[in-house]
Amino acid sequence: MQNIAEFRIIGRIGSTEIKEKVATLDVAANYGRKVGNDWEGDTHWNRVTCFGKNIERAAKMAKGDLVHITGRIRQSRYDREGQTVYGVDLIVDRLAVIAKNGLPADDDRDGGED
Repeated sequence: MQNIAEFRIIGRIGSTEIKEKVATLDVAANYGRKVGNDWEGDTHWNRVTCFGKNIERAAKMAKGDLVHITGRIRQSRYDREGQTVYGVDLIVDRLAVIAKNGLPADDDRDGGED
């Protein structure tokens, strides 16, 4: 049996940073939480990293687009001024637009894979 660590995010694009060999997307996922007798929105921001063909898909996305993203979770570790810094990287495998800033998406609904 294969051991895997995966993620799935359905949320709205907050920002994109496209470079030649990598793209990063900040995606907001909204949750509801009860505070007393009222429900409040609780927004969680996630930064995901795209490689390969997913860079081209990410370049077509804009702030406000509703997206469905799945991928792998990878832990990282590096040294900064003598201190070990740990991180978690969200590496995109599939990326699809559900709605373009509130409008239904025309293309790339299936997302594709690298």
